[in-house]
Amino acid sequence: MERDFEGKSAIVTGGGSGIGAAIASELAARGASVLVADMDLGHAEEVAKTIRDTGGTAEAYQVDVTSAEAVEAMVAQAVSLYGKLSLAVNNAGIGGAQAPVGAYPLDSWKQVIDVNLNGVFYGMRYQIEAMLKTGGGAIVNMSSILGSVGFPNACAYVAAKHALLGLTKTAALDHAAQGIRVNAVGPAFIDTPLLSGLEDDLKNALVSMHPVGRLGTAEEVSALTCFLLSDAASFVNGSYHLADGGYTAR
Repeated sequence: MERDFEGKSAIVTGGGSGIGAAIASELAARGASVLVADMDLGHAEEVAKTIRDTGGTAEAYQVDVTSAEAVEAMVAQAVSLYGKLSLAVNNAGIGGAQAPVGAYPLDSWKQVIDVNLNGVFYGMRYQIEAMLKTGGGAIVNMSSILGSVGFPNACAYVAAKHALLGLTKTAALDHAAQGIRVNAVGPAFIDTPLLSGLEDDLKNALVSMHPVGRLGTAEEVSALTCFLLSDAASFVNGSYHLADGGYTAR
């Protein structure tokens, strides 16, 4: 694998499993020093250890992205460990309750917005501040196909992912001239541990929504994300890229 991230440092939130773990692992394999950040420290430590065992550089960090102070401390830790911050992936997210808008639980609305939207804002607020001190960097925010289409009984998630796209575009405009690129990725339904507990009928129904006839993999999302972080995407900024097996082409 090409080591095109040699000498760069990265933060990946939600890095303890699924898409985040795949991104952290690919970044490290391509030469980056990675802070694997997750609410679940045990999972983050497992990913970081696997990276180190295969010759990469990684440390685990426990973070609650709904706390601005905790996110600020996470960025400070990455800079302390690696001397700078070059790359960031704001991937931490939750699904929330399933209910129609007229009956949606208020506590779930607040929690989903706090994690999926506020957490991304806090991440960029401090990541950009750190990147500006060393000449720039690249950020990818993890949206979803539901950043561009609706989905029944998921109003909080859909609202947060739509808003994340506006936040991404605005950050890109605000900081493009300072050498910082900000893009978003929109996965469809990905075969991760989050879907492992679904009944076969429900999982088959999800598969049928994708014209390619299968769910995506975390590695496929990672490949797109790492491209956007790389110098190969140096003219890609403020945009939203789908990894959806044709889901939104219908």
